[in-house]
Amino acid sequence: MSDRPLKLLLVDQDPIFRLGLRVALEECPNVQVVSEAQTDTAALQILAKAQENPNQVNLVVLELGNGRSLSSQQLGLQLCRHLKIQYPNLPLLLVSSVQEQGLLLAAKSAGVNGYCPKGTPVSELVTAMHEIVAGGSCWNGQIREDTGYTLENVSPSSRLPFAQLRKHLRLSGMRYIDATLAEVTAQLQVPGLPLLDKAVLAGQRRELLAARWLLNRLLASAVERREVPRWRSVPTGNNFASVQLQPPANPPLSTSISKSEPNKQHTASLLSPRSLQAALFASCITKLQLPLQNLTATPLEIDILREDKKRDLLYLVLQKVADTLDEIRASRVEINQLSELKNTLLIDAWEAATTEFFGKFARVRVGNNNLEIVNFLLQSSAIVQKDIFEKIPLAEELFSYLLFQTGLQIDNASYPAGSSEAKEYAEMLLENLLIQIANGVIQPLLNSLADVEEIKQGFYDRQLISTREIERFRNNLSWRYRLRNYVNEPQAIFESRYELFVFAPRGIATISIYAPRGQELAQLSGIPLVITLAIEFRDAIAPRLQSLLSFLGSGVVFVLTQVIGRGLGLVARGILQGIGSVSLTEKKNKKL
Repeated sequence: MSDRPLKLLLVDQDPIFRLGLRVALEECPNVQVVSEAQTDTAALQILAKAQENPNQVNLVVLELGNGRSLSSQQLGLQLCRHLKIQYPNLPLLLVSSVQEQGLLLAAKSAGVNGYCPKGTPVSELVTAMHEIVAGGSCWNGQIREDTGYTLENVSPSSRLPFAQLRKHLRLSGMRYIDATLAEVTAQLQVPGLPLLDKAVLAGQRRELLAARWLLNRLLASAVERREVPRWRSVPTGNNFASVQLQPPANPPLSTSISKSEPNKQHTASLLSPRSLQAALFASCITKLQLPLQNLTATPLEIDILREDKKRDLLYLVLQKVADTLDEIRASRVEINQLSELKNTLLIDAWEAATTEFFGKFARVRVGNNNLEIVNFLLQSSAIVQKDIFEKIPLAEELFSYLLFQTGLQIDNASYPAGSSEAKEYAEMLLENLLIQIANGVIQPLLNSLADVEEIKQGFYDRQLISTREIERFRNNLSWRYRLRNYVNEPQAIFESRYELFVFAPRGIATISIYAPRGQELAQLSGIPLVITLAIEFRDAIAPRLQSLLSFLGSGVVFVLTQVIGRGLGLVARGILQGIGSVSLTEKKNKKL
């Protein structure tokens, strides 16, 4: 492997894939993702600026469009040809979900220097990058010499019409199984999953692997079976397969989840802060593929967004938090400065996510004016800071964990960084942080521009697009703030706990964690103090009142059953006996 530093330009339409690759490569020495591009135009603009510094980019890693659309793939091939014409000495590496031999041959003829399928382990991916930058090429997919496969090894039978039909059927079935398998595998990684759910999901996963193996055995040719890459089942912080959206093809039936268990045995001394951050963010990326429906009784600002927009916003927030942490790390900030920089870090991530989510130069018409959305929304930083960011719990502890590898205090016990307990706790804090920053992005919009038609059409859930539904949504949020400030927050302080929003298998849920809040309790005043006093009074009087009511209830039951009930029974009995006696007397008189 060459020691020459790799400076990558990453071109891919999938933002989660780009973040996953960047996070995975952070642990590799002499490898740096210097820039990212979502479109071909953006990639060309970045390279045009990079001409001022020839050493700024020495490798382009790209996908053929979105990897599925034929027209998008053709545009990707055109980009490859254009890059080779304009930058003949700039190597290109295709990291793609594409497996069709014709497309790969076309990419090779367009000037691409190598190919790795999505899901390739990071170590093999970096090896391929160094080989290409050094002037070589890599076209064997898994970068293994024992596979015996090259692009030229195309079976003659694959040219037959029946073979083509069989291949299309196999690939179509594989894509469907892969998508379901990725979803099930992602759900298995969610911490705190009930044992029964784990058993069901594990059974589904085994069935999918068996179906995949059987489909491959029945419909794949001998050459196609030899080229099958291995399925890497469980995500880890150092394996790029953990953040893939498109699983690799054809996993063997014997793959087991237990393969990743040794990775969990790392102690804090073996982990760097960047490793902690990479593992934590990779897990969060996986969870972002789960449903994002709000399952709680508490309305959230992001609930007004469509599912895809909500996921894009949460991803952007995660990316901007990662960027801000990198800036803090590069500035060599001391741990005792974190308390002062916490608010700055949150505001920086919020501003960057707001700018990219709505578009730096986006405008909407309000009345007779064209309003710049971003500049207008960023003016609400003080309100967002007060209403949302100051309420985010344990943010300083989370940043200290990620930046300085400090331990976490959980339920009055201290756990070192890298332990499973600290990792699970940090995941909950990070997920709550992302959701709250995303709420902060949407809050100014709802306050001032909620009923603008362009915004409604571009971002809102279709069920919340009418003016009436928007006003109802805003009213619910307003009552939530009042209830939180005057009731829920004082109660949580009095009970020494925090409520966190987390990503669960079926959507966004809440979880309660213990935290000492005595100092906040001493500072309560006004209505929040009255609420805590009412709770304390209720706790003090409730047992006595319950005993009194129990005693009075027993007395009432005794009077009703033993006194009144018996009395009424005797009266009814006497009446019935009297009626019976009268009837017998009347019958005797008639006989006489």
